[in-house]
Amino acid sequence: MKFNYQARTQKGEIRAGAIEASSREAALDFLQKYGFYVTILEEAKDIPLYAKRVKFFERTSAKEIVLFSRQLSIMFASKVSLVESLRTLGNQTKNPDFKEKILKISEEVEGGTSLSLALAKYPRIFSSFYVAMVKAGEVSGKLSESLNYLAEHLEKEYHLKSKVRGAMIYPCLILVVAVSVLLLMGLVVVPKLSKILEGGGSSLPFATKLVIGFSNFLIHWGWVLLLAFAAAVFIFIRYYRTKEGKRGVDGFLLNLPLFGPLLKMVFLLRFAENLSTLISGGIPISQSLEICAKIVGNTVYQEIIFITQDEVRRGEALSKVLGRYPSEFSPIFTQMVSVGERTGTLEKTLMNLVSFYQKESDRTIDNLLGILEPLFIVFLGLIVGGLMAALLLPIYSLQGV
Repeated sequence: MKFNYQARTQKGEIRAGAIEASSREAALDFLQKYGFYVTILEEAKDIPLYAKRVKFFERTSAKEIVLFSRQLSIMFASKVSLVESLRTLGNQTKNPDFKEKILKISEEVEGGTSLSLALAKYPRIFSSFYVAMVKAGEVSGKLSESLNYLAEHLEKEYHLKSKVRGAMIYPCLILVVAVSVLLLMGLVVVPKLSKILEGGGSSLPFATKLVIGFSNFLIHWGWVLLLAFAAAVFIFIRYYRTKEGKRGVDGFLLNLPLFGPLLKMVFLLRFAENLSTLISGGIPISQSLEICAKIVGNTVYQEIIFITQDEVRRGEALSKVLGRYPSEFSPIFTQMVSVGERTGTLEKTLMNLVSFYQKESDRTIDNLLGILEPLFIVFLGLIVGGLMAALLLPIYSLQGV
């Protein structure tokens, strides 16, 4: 049986939650053993199916993690206790799933568990990078600084993802509009006009016959296209989930004419910033490389970083290993890393690279949008104009225009 309770601790703090027990008396005895003075204890009622939370659709967004990290950093720096900070942030969080996890983390910390271990229990929300930075702050006694590093890093990462995502919205939108126009014309407009055109008695141009044939195919065999598309998506997902498939797709994306160079800059920026943040937090370079490999976001770069980690453990210089992969790590990147290694300022040199690639990626995205916008407008215009020309020219010829 499940019971909801409200109780006070020996310090007078109020606690509330739920507990599983065989009876009301057993639940009361269990709570009293922990020093709780129970004020309310009642059996939990079954929630109707329509009122239950659908946890499958509950996700913690990157923006929520950024906000949580920044607020936790500020509160901890303001000498608010860690448990109280977590509890306050949990109570003010609107996402019920994230709220539940933050409150559980606060209970773990209050019970004596370190913050890093408590966060590690939720790997889908707090990455290995996040946990490692918190652990480094705990070991060095600089948790406040580590939290501040994390907040700034996650804000930059969120800005980068938003920028790249924003660059992809316009092409996707144009593609959706083009497909919608084709379906609307093929399923609604063309069938009505084809009766007029075919009833005129004159021979139709090849383009018009092609459009009418496409319309007839959509009406009678459109379900085949739909099934083929669904099958292609299913096969692609299954393939991408394999090790070879993921590597093949990631490698293909890096070699795309316009998007490939941009993606390489994004991954270099992410790698440099993550590595710099981890090294600044006092984490050994070998462990930092392992964490970076797990969160870089591309299989090709992941494999290279793992190889680099092994070579660095054997005493090889980081810049020398990265220099073996000029296609993935540009000469300027390896040269700057080499300078940082020689001068003992690797983390500062990496942050200089982050600043450089941040500006370059922003400029590339702006230039890419400047090129794609007119191209897609022309593409959409050709589709609509071609369809209209194929349909209207026979009508004008029938009227003698």
